[in-house]
Formats: sequence, structure tokens, C-alpha cells
Amino acid sequence: MKDVSIPEINIRGNKLEGLNNGGLSPSRRLILAFFAGGNHGPIRPILFKHWKRKDQDIQVYEYLPKGLSYIDLMRKSKYCICPSGYEVASPRVVEALYNGCIPVLISKDYVPPFSDVLDWKTFSVTVPIEEIGELKKRLMGIPERQYKRMQKRVVQVKRHFELNSTPKRYDVFHMILHSIWLRRLNIRLW
Repeated sequence: MKDVSIPEINIRGNKLEGLNNGGLSPSRRLILAFFAGGNHGPIRPILFKHWKRKDQDIQVYEYLPKGLSYIDLMRKSKYCICPSGYEVASPRVVEALYNGCIPVLISKDYVPPFSDVLDWKTFSVTVPIEEIGELKKRLMGIPERQYKRMQKRVVQVKRHFELNSTPKRYDVFHMILHSIWLRRLNIRLW
């Protein structure tokens, strides 16, 4: 029996309100892909080597320049790059979903949260570490119709990652309990 992968949620300022704001419509997202974060772990140095300050379509920052907002850049991006750092999991995956941005998972041995219930292939992109240099080609190769389907699916599944002060049906609290129950029974739904 495998462990249950639980989403990591970063609560800023002790407030649950405002975490799940969405973002721009797919046609208004002008940045192909975005990442901002520390240069640590085995994967991020590779990402920085290939993409930091190299391409306007793939915006990769170790530190955001003054005047730029992390959340605004997520909301304006089609894809949000989610590489592992020191740890395999990251709150960035959930932040991407909250902001209507398709997560691009770059990791080794990462099991996405609720993968026994949710088909992550329908709302995320997985890129092997050795293909980081081909990231733009890979994302540009996704047809617009498929991108829009995936983005619509992001909007549908983000409710499963919502954290509420009083749990609501199908929110993260219920999804965690459901995943534990399925693991106990050793069942996969899809």
C-alpha cells in the first residue's frame, strides 16, 4: 500500500479568503510559462541553466524583479512550471490551480495529490528532467484546443484543493479523507 499524497497549501496572512481567485481567461494569458523560486534541489539549477533570462515566452526567475507580482504572473500564464526543490512536493502546484494555470510537473518520483481519484493527465503536463531544455517546444506543441480543455479542467478540479474554515463537499478536507479511505481499500477510481 502506498502513502497518500496530500497537497501542500501555503496560507498567507492566516486568511483562507482570496486563495482561489482564478485568473485571466485562456485567450488573455499571454505568457506561455512562468516560474519564480529559489535555486535549490537537483532540478531547479537545470531549469535556470536552460531558461533563466533566456526567453520572453518562458519567464523563469530566481528572484522577481521589483514591480512584478508572483500571483499576477501566474494569472497571466498558460502554464506554471512546478519543479521540485529540496522536497518533492510544493505549494506551487496548488497555487497554479488556484490561479487557473496548468501545472507543469518536473520531478522525480512525484505522486500528485489525489492521483487515485483525479486523472492529472487531463489538467497538467509532466516533463521529464532530461527534457527541460525542450520545454518550450513541448508546450508550444500542445494544440490550442487541448490547452483549452486542460485549462477548463483546471477550473473544474481546483475546488478539490480549496481549504475552507468549515469543510465543504469535495474540498481538500473531504478529498484527503476519500484518498485515505481508497488507499485502505486499495482501490483506484480511474
